[in-house]
Amino acid sequence: MKSRDPIRLAGIIVAVALSLALSACSAIKLGYNALPELAYFWLDGYADFNEQQEPLVRGEIARLHAWHRRQELPRLAQLVAHMEQLAPQEITPQQACNVVSDVQARMQVALDLLGPAVGTVAVSFTEPQLHHMERKFRRSNDKFRKEWVTASPAEVQERRFEQLAERLEMIYGRLDEPQRAVLRQGLAQSSYDAARILADRQRRQQDLLQVLRQVSRSHVTPEEARAQLHAWLDRALHAPDPAYRTWQEGLVQEGCRIFSAVHHSTTPAQREQAVKRLRAYQRDFRDLSGQAQLQ
Repeated sequence: MKSRDPIRLAGIIVAVALSLALSACSAIKLGYNALPELAYFWLDGYADFNEQQEPLVRGEIARLHAWHRRQELPRLAQLVAHMEQLAPQEITPQQACNVVSDVQARMQVALDLLGPAVGTVAVSFTEPQLHHMERKFRRSNDKFRKEWVTASPAEVQERRFEQLAERLEMIYGRLDEPQRAVLRQGLAQSSYDAARILADRQRRQQDLLQVLRQVSRSHVTPEEARAQLHAWLDRALHAPDPAYRTWQEGLVQEGCRIFSAVHHSTTPAQREQAVKRLRAYQRDFRDLSGQAQLQ
């Protein structure tokens, strides 16, 4: 699921999004090829799959990964090529947000392709598995609350600064003090509200648990369960509360403005470094996509 901190989402622009939460080009290849196994263990940590569910989940992950390698990596290479063209120039907030929108659109396509196995697994969940999921959600929320909600404003701002600086440095290299000052100033003016994000996160979790309990108890078909999960995904990605959606979109715009300001403060050498790294990402995407022809 995508990040619910839209300023962090705007950092996708410089982190190259999706499977790029990595620190070097070689790591992208290793990380991408390991995604099916990592995704399974992440999901299993929440769902505690049984031996009948495991092959269905692994098969669905493998199918989506093969599709993504074949269809989406070339599109990501094109997106990064566009970013490379922007890097030497001034980048407006709107141009930054256009990139975010493109990434979100690609993520939506992937979610829309969830297959029949998802419904088959959903109708087979047991109450102990759902209790396990509730406990996992609770522990995750407790951790988020401790780090982001009950921490002091200074601690939260410093944590956000370090995360975003790290993502920016993946592209530009080491940020100098002028760029770090611009980033700090932008975050100091941010309307980020961790408590509000946590409340929406809990809404999505409870909504999911309710859907899973309903489909596992009401003897619906796997296809009907899949349709209900798609409806849940739509609610998860587009909050029903109009006020929250407006605030969230405002954070996205805010993040784009911060990124634009930081980029404006970068030196020619840093922008040259960004171009080199973006070209390297493109090569990695094309190499990974080309591996599909060999399998």
